[in-house]
Amino acid sequence: MEKMESMEDYSMELEASFRKIGEGDIISGTVISVNEEEVILDLNYYAQGIIKAEDMSNDPKYNLLDEVKLGDTIEGTVVSTDDGAGNIRLSCKEAKDVLSWDILKRYLEEETEIDVKVSETVNGGVIAYAEGIRGFIPASHLSLSYVEDLDAWVNKQLKVKVITVDESKKKLVLSAKAVEKKKAEAEIQHKISMLAPGTVLKGKVESLMPYGAFVSLPENLSGLVHISQISQKRIKKPSEVLSVGDEVKVKILNTNDGKISLSIKAVEEDSKPDEMEEKEAAEYSSREQVGTSLGDLFKKLGL
Repeated sequence: MEKMESMEDYSMELEASFRKIGEGDIISGTVISVNEEEVILDLNYYAQGIIKAEDMSNDPKYNLLDEVKLGDTIEGTVVSTDDGAGNIRLSCKEAKDVLSWDILKRYLEEETEIDVKVSETVNGGVIAYAEGIRGFIPASHLSLSYVEDLDAWVNKQLKVKVITVDESKKKLVLSAKAVEKKKAEAEIQHKISMLAPGTVLKGKVESLMPYGAFVSLPENLSGLVHISQISQKRIKKPSEVLSVGDEVKVKILNTNDGKISLSIKAVEEDSKPDEMEEKEAAEYSSREQVGTSLGDLFKKLGL
């Protein structure tokens, strides 16, 4: 059995060695050697593949020793079938120019998050390479917060999304803000899911709309008090009873569809019995005080 397998392997190697490789072909090989100047590939062919450092990437800060490891599989375009030393000269840059745009288009369609490293600053943003293609990250897409010093972002590793791919114009635009926004939205949704209907919270009116009032809550959350839930009395607009900045108590009605519905009226209705009890207690106390005072008065009069 072992003899048959070895013969089969030999047959495959023999067949591979006779295959034709021409200039412009995109082929792959396994890294068997790497140094600062070049990568040597086993192409399963009678000749080895050579990729010079300058043919690996368009990124001026690309470092072969950092990026390429023994055993890696690399694709390259055949530049020459003989470099003068019997090796096949390959270029990753040319292969990537053909393949990378398709990969980037797929990243865009699937909203894939990828890791990039900022290489330099330019007017209005920074440059980072994705799949060997030069990409632009506008300053407004570096972070959710305002970015003032672009130089501070050079050499930073970022997780980004592809937001524009135009192969014809060689235009690639990336966004770290889109990734941060998605993460922040997921965190907010988790916080909302932890809220229990019926819970009473303290909040502050942050804005008034014709249909209701938005109230800021703990944990950087915000909810809507519909106009019908603002007051026990009928109002035509929220500003009749509320102002921006007012501190209010609100009850959580529901958290459907990731939105927080609140009620000020429900809190007031819940507190009504307590207020009545306090009023009755006060009245009872007053009657008691009156009775005691009259008794004291009668005693003084000798009645």
